Amino acid sequence: MNDVFVIGVGMIRFNKYPDKTVRGMGVEATNLALKDAGLTKEDIQAAYVSNTFWGMYANQHSIRGEIILRDMGIDGIPIVNCENACAGASTAMHLGVNAIKAGMCDVVLALGTEKITHENKALALGAYASCMDVENLDKALNLFISVSKTINIEIPEGETPPGSDRSIFMDTYAMGARWHMSKFGSTQKQLAAICAKNHFHGSLNPLAQYQTDMSIEEVLADRPVSYPLTRAMCAPVGDGAAAAILCSASYLKRLKNARPVRILASVLGSGRDRDLDGEDIGERLSRQAYNIAGVGPKDISLAELHDATAYGELHQSEVMGFCPIGEGGPLALSGATRLGGKIPLNTSGGLECRGHPIGASGLAQIHEVVTQLRGEAGKRQVEGARIGLTENGGGNLGVEEASMTIHIMEKV
Repeated sequence: MNDVFVIGVGMIRFNKYPDKTVRGMGVEATNLALKDAGLTKEDIQAAYVSNTFWGMYANQHSIRGEIILRDMGIDGIPIVNCENACAGASTAMHLGVNAIKAGMCDVVLALGTEKITHENKALALGAYASCMDVENLDKALNLFISVSKTINIEIPEGETPPGSDRSIFMDTYAMGARWHMSKFGSTQKQLAAICAKNHFHGSLNPLAQYQTDMSIEEVLADRPVSYPLTRAMCAPVGDGAAAAILCSASYLKRLKNARPVRILASVLGSGRDRDLDGEDIGERLSRQAYNIAGVGPKDISLAELHDATAYGELHQSEVMGFCPIGEGGPLALSGATRLGGKIPLNTSGGLECRGHPIGASGLAQIHEVVTQLRGEAGKRQVEGARIGLTENGGGNLGVEEASMTIHIMEKV
C-alpha cells in the first residue's frame, strides 16, 4: 500500500469568536494549510470535513463540507462529512489516509471547524450531551451513581449535581478521576501538576486559547467544578478550525519544497460494553497502532493526548503505554511529561489550554505534532523530535469513549 504524508497544516488560534462563522473559520484554516503545502485549491482531489454542532445551533445539517468548501471555490470533487463527536477531525484524517492508501486519490484535505460559543449558554452546554446516548441518559446517570458507591474517597462538602452550569462530560471525567484515586491512590495535586504543565506549554503557543502560565497552587485554588476537578483542569468552551493536506508518495516526488511528515499508523475504533476493570479502548487501539507503525511507547518523542480534563491526560498517558497503569499521576508530578522531560505530553497546551472546539480538536493535535516533527515549534520545540503520537477520543458510551482515533507520525 502507498505511504501517506502530511505536506501542509493550517490552524487559526482557538478562542471565543462571536463574529466568526463555522464556514468562515473553515475557509481560513484550509487556506493556511494550502499555503503551507505550497498547493492551490485546484490540487485537492477529495475532502473530509468535520463539524459537530452547526446543525444544532443553526439547523445546518447534511452538506456542511460542501457549503464550506464551495465558499472558496472548491467543488466537483468527493466531499465527505464526518461527525464523530470529539474525534470527528481525526476521523476525517483517518478517512483521508485510507483514501490515499487505497489509490483513490493523491491529494486530500482533512478539515475540522467548530463554533461552540453561543449567547444561550444553556444551549452550548446542553449540546455536549448529544455526544452520549440521549435516549438513555438516565442509564448513564445511574451508572455514575453505581460506580460512585464503589469509590472510597472523601468528597468535600458543597458538591453540585450534574448539569449545574457545566458539561455532563466534566462529571464523567470526575467520576473516572475519583475511581482512579480510590483504586491507585492518585491525588488532586497530581492532576493539578498536569494542568499547570499544560498551562506552561500553552503560554508558549501563540495559537492556544489560554496563554497564561499557572502554578500547581493556582490550579488547586481555582473554582471547583466537580471534585477533584477545578475550572483550570477543564477544557474551555471555544471556537476554531484546523486542517491538513495529505498526499501519496508518488505525488510527493513531484514537489520541490515540501516539508513532509510520514504517517506510520492511522487507527480508528469504537468502545465496547465493559466494566471499569476491563481492557480500555486506548489500550486496544494503541497496541494496534504501535504494531502497524513498528514502534513502541518508548520510541515516541512526544504525544498530544485527549485531555478534555487533566484526568484525561493522566488516564491516556497510562493506556498509551507511557507508564504502568495507575502511575500516570506520579509520572506527571516527576516532570517527565513537561518540555525537557522524557515524554513531553500536550506541548500545544492540550485541550485544557489550546482549547477544544469539538469538531476541530483532532486536527489541532495533528498540527502540533507535524510542527514539532518539522522542528518549527519555536520556544516549545521538543529537542530531537522524531516520532509523534496523537490520541483523540470521541463521545461516551458506558465507561469509555464511544470512538477513538490514534495517529503515529515520523519525521522525514
